Amino acid sequence: MSGFAPVPLPACEPNFQPDTVAAEIETWVSAEPVRALVDRFGGTLPATAVGPLLTWLNGFSGEHWDFRKKAAGVERDQVRPPHFDRATAQLVTDAATALQLVEPRMPTHREYDHLLVLGGLGRACLQRTEYAARLIDQGAVAVAELAALGSFRPLTTAERELPELADSGYEVDAMDAGVRAAFRLDGPGRRESSDGPVDHSSWSVRTYRSPAGTAVRVLAAPSSEPATRRANTPDTYEFWAQRVDLRATDRILVVTSPIYVPFQHADALRMLALRYGCGIDTIGFDPGAVSVPLAPGATSPDRYLQEIRSGLLSMMRLYQAASAPAAVR
Repeated sequence: MSGFAPVPLPACEPNFQPDTVAAEIETWVSAEPVRALVDRFGGTLPATAVGPLLTWLNGFSGEHWDFRKKAAGVERDQVRPPHFDRATAQLVTDAATALQLVEPRMPTHREYDHLLVLGGLGRACLQRTEYAARLIDQGAVAVAELAALGSFRPLTTAERELPELADSGYEVDAMDAGVRAAFRLDGPGRRESSDGPVDHSSWSVRTYRSPAGTAVRVLAAPSSEPATRRANTPDTYEFWAQRVDLRATDRILVVTSPIYVPFQHADALRMLALRYGCGIDTIGFDPGAVSVPLAPGATSPDRYLQEIRSGLLSMMRLYQAASAPAAVR
């Protein structure tokens, strides 16, 4: 059990108003587990307003916890983990638990207008889609529409070693394989896509209907900066939102891996709640409730530190967007 009290993420009910989001962000980024981690890595959290505090944490976490950058920007599962002493490793796990990166939880509500399954590494694509289907099959949630959000990131050789993904070339193919298996989808569905060879500006939409009648779509989003990078999580949110009629009264459930909940929740608030007013709950799947096991090292201390940094960055972007005039969000 964590040695810290749980720290809530910013709340997001339908008809979302950003009046309290700055205070809720400050609660998360200045919480005791963040202070303890900063202390352990040789720093002291400054006593300052939330904006400058986020800037400081960006710099500090970039220096100490950005292991992907130190490994030349490789995928998360390709980072060689550094060694931590036992006390530091335990502190990281305790802090990550309190900050909502460890323990899965059930959805807060039973009915949602939309369920979004986020893409990731190939293994995660299968885990998250299976868990989403399990929630629906067991009656834990009822949804009117489901979408799996991915991109045209090429799968690595290691990802394709999973038998279910042997014929998959891109992340979106892994999402498609996961969705088709989990929701027992037959037939090719309806497909739309960009023309020409695949690059960072490419996109696709595959539309199915589940046996229960639920609309199911698998989307590969284009990058909003195709000259420099592939699509990221905010790009997938935006691409999906452009294809649905979102209302401020809508309630969205986002399903991802527990370790990514803080940063992907903050990104969802920035890209969806601030722009459309909808309510958002973000949950991580339960590793004990899916057939594909976690990869070795998936919950190592360096992974938690990396994603605490991701959470800090996404909270900073959310704070900046919430502080901007509505017309420029």
